Amino acid sequence: MEELSIGLFVLAIIMAVVAFAYSSVGLGGASSYTAIMVLAGMSTVVVPTVSLVMNLFVTTIGAFNFLRHRHGRFDLIAPFLVSSIPFSYLGGSLVLPRVVFYWLLLASLLIIAARIYLFSNLRIQLQLTRNGEITVSLILGAILGFVAGAVGIGGGVYLVPLIILFGLGSEKEAAACGAIFIWMNSLAGLAARLQYQSIDIVEYWPLLAATVVGGFIGSHSGAKIFAPETMQRILGVIILIAIGFLLRKLLFNM
Repeated sequence: MEELSIGLFVLAIIMAVVAFAYSSVGLGGASSYTAIMVLAGMSTVVVPTVSLVMNLFVTTIGAFNFLRHRHGRFDLIAPFLVSSIPFSYLGGSLVLPRVVFYWLLLASLLIIAARIYLFSNLRIQLQLTRNGEITVSLILGAILGFVAGAVGIGGGVYLVPLIILFGLGSEKEAAACGAIFIWMNSLAGLAARLQYQSIDIVEYWPLLAATVVGGFIGSHSGAKIFAPETMQRILGVIILIAIGFLLRKLLFNM
């Protein structure tokens, strides 16, 4: 394992908090895991793989909690999965240049922040037939899947707000679909990375354990206890902090 700028167990505590916030709204947290690990000094070759494994753990718990409370809808998530899984595998087989990886990651965080702070109440009513909805879902799924695999995120961070934005489902239904979408695409992206790269995941067990704990508490809270707006605000603060540190690294430490 490369030398980190902060201790591994301190990093694990941070990951647990991030997993709690993300899982409460049906997300895995990989966009912030990835940013935090990059800022801690981990290699951009290692980061996506570790991030995808943590995503799998968190969304396994999240999907279970949201589905057992009957928030999942197969008809909503199925078209996205059909196109996203092969494209996530394709993206996961790529090794991006470090600078490109950083800028893609920053763009992901900025999109999430914009959705939370600028467009949280925006809704668009699409007048589409069922075939039209499926076509749009297939196209979006392919795009989101490729980005997810390439950067090492699950893609649900884009899917959940899109479902809410277009009025395709409620916030809790979107969260449940997001958890399933992230799980499937994380698995596809991880399969590609493990096929083409050799990384000892066991070295990072404190990070994996921390995200399991944070993910369990967060997904249970989001599915049954806290209002989505409360969890969105907590998530927004975490993302803004990550954006600030990542911008500093890009502008002054590259």
